[in-house]
Amino acid sequence: MPEYQRALVWFRRDLRDYDHAALYHALKRSRQVFCAFVFDRAILDALPGPADRRVEFIHASVTELQQSLQSGGGGLIIRHGIARDEIVQLAAELGVDSVFFNHDDDPAALARDAAVEAALHVQGVAVQHYKDTVIFERDEVLTAAGKPFSVFTPYRNAWLKALTPYYLRAYPVDAYAGRLAARSSAIPSLRAMGFVSGNLAGLKLSAGTTGGAKLLDDFLQRIDRYQEARDFPAIKGTSYLSAHLRFGTVSIRQLAAAAWQQGGRGAQTWLSELIWRDFYHQILWHRPDVAAGHSFKPQYDALPWPNPPGHFEAWCEGRTGYPLVDAAMRQLNRTGYMHNRLRMLSASFLTKDLLVDWRLGERYFADTLIDFDLAANNGGWQWAASVGCDAQPWFRIFNPVTQSEKFDPQGAFIRRYLPELAAVPDKYIHAPWTLPASEQERIGMVVGKAYPGPIVDHAAQRQRVLALFRSLAPAVCS
Repeated sequence: MPEYQRALVWFRRDLRDYDHAALYHALKRSRQVFCAFVFDRAILDALPGPADRRVEFIHASVTELQQSLQSGGGGLIIRHGIARDEIVQLAAELGVDSVFFNHDDDPAALARDAAVEAALHVQGVAVQHYKDTVIFERDEVLTAAGKPFSVFTPYRNAWLKALTPYYLRAYPVDAYAGRLAARSSAIPSLRAMGFVSGNLAGLKLSAGTTGGAKLLDDFLQRIDRYQEARDFPAIKGTSYLSAHLRFGTVSIRQLAAAAWQQGGRGAQTWLSELIWRDFYHQILWHRPDVAAGHSFKPQYDALPWPNPPGHFEAWCEGRTGYPLVDAAMRQLNRTGYMHNRLRMLSASFLTKDLLVDWRLGERYFADTLIDFDLAANNGGWQWAASVGCDAQPWFRIFNPVTQSEKFDPQGAFIRRYLPELAAVPDKYIHAPWTLPASEQERIGMVVGKAYPGPIVDHAAQRQRVLALFRSLAPAVCS
C-alpha cells in the first residue's frame, strides 16, 4: 500500500519523465503525485546576461516535459521565483505529505536542499531524495581503506568491478503513471523572466528528451569509431550529448547501459568518459572546497600566477595567434560548445603558456558552456592546470602547434572558425607566422594585420611555467 496520500516531485537537473528515480519512488509510494519545476531566480539572476543558451535549452526542455506529462494524464506546475521558498509554499498549497527529488551535489544546491528540507519538516512534510545523475555517487566507490579515490585509473577499475546490471536498470515510471495529478500551470516566457530567445541557432541543438534520443540513436550508429574519431574536432566523432546529460533529458543509466552492452573499443572508451563524470562528482562531494576556488592539492593554492595584462582577454576573444586555440575559443563564443580535446588544449594554453590563473578560465567556461557542470568543469580545469586529481603532475604541458598538427591535420576546423586563414596552405596553417612574408602578402593574410602573431613563444613559456611550479617548494614538485 502507498505510504503517502499526496506527494510532490521537484524536477531540477532531471528534465525527463522516464527512468527517473524520484518520480518512480513518488509514484510507487503515493496515491497522488504532483510534479513541479522552478525557474530558480537564485540561479538565473546571477547569470551574466539575457542571451544565455542554457536558460533557453531548459525552457524548451521544460515545455516538452510538461507536454509529455500531460499526454500521460499528469501535469507540471511551473514557478519563477526563489526555489527554496517556492517549493515549500507549493507543498503547503497542495497539501502534500511528502516531497521527492533527486540529488544535486553542487555545494550551493546542497545548502538550498537542506533549507527546503528543514522548512518542510516544520510543516510536517517528509522529504525523500535519491541518486539519479550518476551511476555511483558519494561513498559508493571507495578505496580498500575506505577512502575516496584521488586518481582516476584506480577509481575506474573499482567502478567497473562494482558495476552489475542492477545499477543500469531503468526505473519503470510507466507502471504507476496513473497516479499522476493532472495539474499544470502556464510556462513563463523567456522574455518575462528577463531572457531572450534565438541563442541555440548556432549550436543546432534540439532540446528535451526527443532531442536527446535523436542524438543517442545517431551516436550509437557511430560508437564503434569513437576511439579513433573522438579527438578530431573537424569530424563527427563525439556523442554531443553533454548538454542533455547535464540537464537530465537523457538518463545516465540509459547511456552507461548502451555502452556496456555494446562492447568494443569505442563503447569501452565512451564508458570511461562517463566514469570520469562520476569521478569528478564524487570529488566534489568529498571536497566541496574545490568549488570555492581551492586547489584539490592545497599546496598549489600558493602558486603565484603572473596573470600578464591582456593575456586572458586575448584568450577569451580567440586572438592569441595560435590557430587551434583561437578556433576553439571562437567555437565556444559562437555556439556555447567546445570539443573536449580543445577544452584540454585551451585550458592548458591559458595556464601553462599564458600563465593565467586557472580560476579565471574555469569561470569563463562556467559562464559560456551550454553543458556547464560544476564538478566536471572544475575537475577538468584543475587537471589541465596540474593542481587537481592527476597521476601525472605539473610537467604535462600541451604544445599548441603539435596538438594542432595531430588533431586538425588539414586545418579544416581552424578554417571553419578562422576564415581569415582560409588561404593559408596546410603546411603553415598551424603556425601561420612561419609562412614566408612574400606568401603572406600574395594571399592577403599578413600576420599582425589579418591575424595576430603568436602572443607568446611556447618554448620560452614552457620554461617559465616549470620554474613557476618549482619555485613553490622543491618538495612539492619533486
